[in-house]
Amino acid sequence: VQLQASGGGLVQAGGSRRLSCAASGRTFSRDAMGWFRQAPGKERELVGTINWSGSVTYYAVSVKGRFTISRDNAKNMVYLQMNSLKPEDTAVYYCAADLGGGIKIREYEYDYWGQGTLVTVSS
Repeated sequence: VQLQASGGGLVQAGGSRRLSCAASGRTFSRDAMGWFRQAPGKERELVGTINWSGSVTYYAVSVKGRFTISRDNAKNMVYLQMNSLKPEDTAVYYCAADLGGGIKIREYEYDYWGQGTLVTVSS
């Protein structure tokens, strides 16, 4: 079972970036998926989460209105569209899967984790 996050890189403030998370080894179409991030010197925090069908999403206040989570269950993929990026969005971004299908906002509720992808936002 593996989650592979990709799409990180260097982006200017105000720009956009889309992260992808590819799931393999099992079908994640019934799992809730989440995106977390960890900035240098800080604890890992929830960015947002999406339920198994994609009908319900939840976002951290700091990214609400700028970031959008979506998923394509046929492809076993989850995406994080990040717009209006700010320097404070600089972090390693992780995708995670929870075997239950509903929204999960706590880190310990997730069962599988990807390796992370670094997003650096320059001012």
